[in-house]
Amino acid sequence: MRVFLTGATGLIGRSLAARLTAEGHAVTPVTRRMVDMEKATIPEAWLPHLAGIDVVVNCAGVLQDSPREDTRAVHHLGADALFAACERAGIRRVIHFSAIGVDRAQPSAFSASKLAGDAALMARDLDWVILRPSVVLGRPVFGASALIRGLAALPLLPSMPGTAKLQVVRLEDVIETVLFFLQPTAPSKLALELAGPDAFTMDELVALHRAWLGWPPARKMELGPRLAGLLYRAGDFAAALGWRPPVRSTAAREMARGATGNPQPWTEITGIHPQRLAQALAREPATVQEKWFAGLYILKPAMFVVLPAFWLATAIISLTIGYQLGLDLLHVAGIFTLAGPLVVAGALADFVIGSLIAFRRTTRLGLFGALALSGFYIVAGTILRPDLWAEPLGPFLKIFPIVILHLVALAILEER
Repeated sequence: MRVFLTGATGLIGRSLAARLTAEGHAVTPVTRRMVDMEKATIPEAWLPHLAGIDVVVNCAGVLQDSPREDTRAVHHLGADALFAACERAGIRRVIHFSAIGVDRAQPSAFSASKLAGDAALMARDLDWVILRPSVVLGRPVFGASALIRGLAALPLLPSMPGTAKLQVVRLEDVIETVLFFLQPTAPSKLALELAGPDAFTMDELVALHRAWLGWPPARKMELGPRLAGLLYRAGDFAAALGWRPPVRSTAAREMARGATGNPQPWTEITGIHPQRLAQALAREPATVQEKWFAGLYILKPAMFVVLPAFWLATAIISLTIGYQLGLDLLHVAGIFTLAGPLVVAGALADFVIGSLIAFRRTTRLGLFGALALSGFYIVAGTILRPDLWAEPLGPFLKIFPIVILHLVALAILEER
């Protein structure tokens, strides 16, 4: 079949695209980078892409509104425009991913917009199928599933208050469900909850994954509501800079609701029996790659806090309490007339580098700029003040671990 797949770089979409291709289907993948979301809210924007398509699978989703993401545009308005375009193009079958529990409670714009998208599809004259998965876990990870791995690496587990139980579902079972509904004889006009057979607390999920990674049980540290709220607000701030942390205020509200449901109708219709998490993990022993990812996951946000703060702090210090010291360093090198402008120029360069790293859209540029500027400081410093190589505090030698840290940041920058 010719499948039009939105959200093709997401956790579900990427695995689904690979499986569909392996099964011989022709996949037209669509990502947010390929679609102008302002134009995507009208059917005419979708129609040119739907020529010759047999079925549409909508996996597009975002957690929370931010400068890079709009829950209403993605989950409701954009989805409804796509469904309307399907009607006009004569495409009957549409498989749409929602989220478990949105029909029972909408504590955030995420779940409210998901429910609105579901209602828009149900109102269309299409052979629709709505899949509402719980938290999806598999070998690839993103968002909440990645957070579970990262928390599993901590010997002291921060336990967040106010979280309800989760009936996590395996990614493989979700993919098999889509393949079932691609069959021409498969039923339609139904909504199914995709939930695993067991309900876990977040702490239990983390403990299960920590054991899978081969590490001893962690000690638990209960976080109070104030500290937890501070972490969620920090996540919101990071989102305002263009990052996608799973710990945000939307996650807090959705986790308080939980992600549980009834998998029996899913099994009765498809014949798929959802896997138990412990058995699924036992079949796929953790590799060193998983251990590296888990260990680096929590370090990554720390790294992208420290690096911008480092460059911004050096800029501020150079323009304030360290200004005279900067002048003195240049005076010793025999530079007098240009000393002031050079100190200011260096501070401004540091400020630009720090700002570029802080904003996700320009982070890569900022990291490369930091490497180039560090190289310049080494060369220029060696020419002007070679004596600093022998300085006991090692101001030049410390540039090398800083360079390595920036290279590590580049290596783990990708989110998907």
